[in-house]
Amino acid sequence: MTSTPTAVSLENQIDQWRTYLRRRQAIHTVDVAELEDHLREQVAGLTGAGLAADEAFLVAVKRMGNLDTLSREFALEHSERLWKQLVVVPSDAAGAERRTQSEELVAFGLAAVAAVSVKVPELFGLRIERDADIWLRNAMFFVLPPLTVYFVWKRRLHAGVVRWLMAAFVLAAVFANLYTLSADSSNFVLTVLHVPIALWLVVGVAYAGDRWRQVAGRMDFIRFSGELFIYYVLIALGGGVFTGFLVLMFEMIGIKAEFFVQQWLIPSGAAGAVLVASWLVEAKQSVIENMAPVLTRLFTPLFAVLLVAFLVTLLVTGRGVSIERDMLIAFDGLLVMVLALLLYSISARDPQAPAGVVDVMSVVLVVSALLADAVALWAISAPISEFGASPNRVAALGVNAILLVNLGRSAIFYFSFLRGHGAFTAVERWQTQYLPVYAVWAAIVVALFPPLFGYI
Repeated sequence: MTSTPTAVSLENQIDQWRTYLRRRQAIHTVDVAELEDHLREQVAGLTGAGLAADEAFLVAVKRMGNLDTLSREFALEHSERLWKQLVVVPSDAAGAERRTQSEELVAFGLAAVAAVSVKVPELFGLRIERDADIWLRNAMFFVLPPLTVYFVWKRRLHAGVVRWLMAAFVLAAVFANLYTLSADSSNFVLTVLHVPIALWLVVGVAYAGDRWRQVAGRMDFIRFSGELFIYYVLIALGGGVFTGFLVLMFEMIGIKAEFFVQQWLIPSGAAGAVLVASWLVEAKQSVIENMAPVLTRLFTPLFAVLLVAFLVTLLVTGRGVSIERDMLIAFDGLLVMVLALLLYSISARDPQAPAGVVDVMSVVLVVSALLADAVALWAISAPISEFGASPNRVAALGVNAILLVNLGRSAIFYFSFLRGHGAFTAVERWQTQYLPVYAVWAAIVVALFPPLFGYI
């Protein structure tokens, strides 16, 4: 018998409630089962009285809150979201979703504009190594105009304000490049330092819009500036990890990626990240969520693109993967990072939310990691069969085999979820059940490898 959508929704809500209780150390599995039976009795009675399943679940949890402290905490934390599910008009929800998607497209489109604009001077024969002073004078003009456009679009500023903002940027550009200054002069340094300060207040006018004349509007901009700095630092740290793995991965197949990193990734990424960080700050204010989902939404596509690019390069060039110990450790580190990103994404996701673009990117990430892991297994198993086993080779082989099983099963559950044949909770359940496997393998390496390999 096929479950109806209402039944599936009810089961997902009960599963979320059950997961919430199990996370609390003070309550045992037996107690959860007893409370669940009581909850289901309440829901059955309410649905029998004519309430819809979602309404019955909400009322039942509220009633249980009078009897049980944990259920009361669950109700307090989730009642607003559950109530919105009951009363929000679907068309309004669809409109909000469209507005969110439009804002994402605009923000990332302008981030791409900022990233590409960094390289525009090279079209006129300028080189950043030779003409660094020109880049320093104009660095903010690659980033702040797109950021201002973003706020002009988001705040729907009228034409008069837009013309004033344009005039401010033109005037700043003129004076930033008007005087002939040597790169080691005091005035050059002062110009480079003070142009961003002046232009940042111009951005503030666009950010606050009609509220710029109010104390609250200017205070909001100050708060935005601080949060933007925090998000930018987090993105930069994640970008540093991403860059390190990119260089190491391609070095494994004999390709030097330093030129791409220095000439494109770092300068363009630094410019585009300002727009992305600004969008993250705005998204945090409009949606009640923690850091996990927004950062996952950013780095999941990046690592997916990295793995796909690596696999395509491997296929096109036909190069073999280096089996040097340091390279294999770095490669396994990347796969572990991908797994951590996947777990982070799962922990941040609402199990009841429908499949979306982030889930598609997660599938691309999982499948790419699965193929990369298969390549690593082949690279490790070949020398074992030829030269024999060693502690490092067997340990790497074991880790990659464990990752292969985890990623393979995760891909199956994700595909089932995207096709509408399974719930996202199956992905959660698999990952949490598989965690002890890593601990068992680590214990085997520590306890058995020294005597098995002669304490070498």
